[in-house]
Amino acid sequence: MKILVTGSSGTVGTRLCEVLLERGHDVVGVDWHPNKWNPALDKITVIKDLREEEGWKDVPRDVDAIIHLAANARVYDLVKDPVRARDNFITTFHMLEFARKAGIKKFIFSSSREVYGNAEAKEFTEDKISVDLCESPYTASKIGGEATVQAYRRCYGIKAVILRFSNVYGAYDDSDRIVPLFIRQAKEGKKLTVFGEGKCLDFTYIDDTINGVILALEQCGKHDGEVFNIAYGTGTTLVELAESIKKLTKSASEIVMAPPRLGEVTYYVADIAKAKKQLGYQPKISFEEGIRRTVSWYAEHNA
Repeated sequence: MKILVTGSSGTVGTRLCEVLLERGHDVVGVDWHPNKWNPALDKITVIKDLREEEGWKDVPRDVDAIIHLAANARVYDLVKDPVRARDNFITTFHMLEFARKAGIKKFIFSSSREVYGNAEAKEFTEDKISVDLCESPYTASKIGGEATVQAYRRCYGIKAVILRFSNVYGAYDDSDRIVPLFIRQAKEGKKLTVFGEGKCLDFTYIDDTINGVILALEQCGKHDGEVFNIAYGTGTTLVELAESIKKLTKSASEIVMAPPRLGEVTYYVADIAKAKKQLGYQPKISFEEGIRRTVSWYAEHNA
């Protein structure tokens, strides 16, 4: 297939483009900045701000599918600056309009476990979403994005699958997301601050996430309109994450507790039974192995 990937210079986008190319697909990336991790991907990347209505002539229309990853994704950053959530709405709308006008009939949308909010559940199945539990502007942008995708598939015949990611970690991330942040701080001997002593999340190694995306892409027509949790299916507390990184980096950093931050989900473990049954999704990299690989990658790349 010829596949257009938005957010192709980001963490998930970089690895996804690499794997799609390895599997023989024709790939076009779209991002608003070049790829700092793999310069070879710049040759297939269109530099484009998807918030803008102009300048679309360089984005190819002869593609079989769109995988829409591009988003402002740091929850607390969007609490501080909700305009960044508006950007997510706009870019999703523009990509769906692009697909409609170009006649592109396959669309994969990357949503988030944040859409579940702080609900009471041991594990979250795909039906446990409610707008009443919307915790942040970021959450609203993803719930709204999902609704817009569903509207476009019903009105315009676009076959779409929605994937809810959960704390993707691994290579190609030098942001202030918690895994790369803790690795940097541990190496420098700085304090590791845990916002919410009991906070527990479902960390998903990047290659497992990519496998879920590709399975959804390959079966998009079969599962049109479906929503899938793409995660590992096991919870890890942020204290456990900090302790693991300290051990792997041989750091003497102190772990300190702070109150949960406004807008953030404090507990999430995915029920991935639906993705396993319908997509054949099976995460392979445990948290322990994934963190070990991640710390090693950052050491090798001085990241």
